[in-house]
Amino acid sequence: MKNSTDILNNTLGVVAEVTEPVVTREQKVVPVGDDDIDKDYEYQRQNFYSLIERGQDAIDGILDIARESEHPRTYEVAGQLIKSVAEVTEKLGDLQAKMKKLKDVPNNAPKNVTNALFVGSTAELQKMLKGKKDAWWSNHAINRLSIALDWNTY
Repeated sequence: MKNSTDILNNTLGVVAEVTEPVVTREQKVVPVGDDDIDKDYEYQRQNFYSLIERGQDAIDGILDIARESEHPRTYEVAGQLIKSVAEVTEKLGDLQAKMKKLKDVPNNAPKNVTNALFVGSTAELQKMLKGKKDAWWSNHAINRLSIALDWNTY
């Protein structure tokens, strides 16, 4: 029994088999380093610019088609496409704002902390303070010895 492709090939006189090309994608190696944030920012920024440019071209094309056909559906598609491009543009602005905020954080960090807040139970606070006290005493062994001698004189 012949399938529909064989019947069409015989009817149209097609002799050779049509083979579909095999498309393979290359795996990109992502470099790891200190400036990953900057590289990712530049990569994302380039992608946004590319998407915006392609979207502008698509908007121009769909508006030409909408003018020629005067069909409501083409205007609807054009409106959706304009909305999509506007969203990508907004994401680009958000990316700029986030990157600026990320770069400004080290410069705006407080130099001195005057009011530190401990979040935890009183038992955890006592353990932390005892640990600091023990560390302080071990670092100041000479002072500890002199304080003990002074204490014994009373």
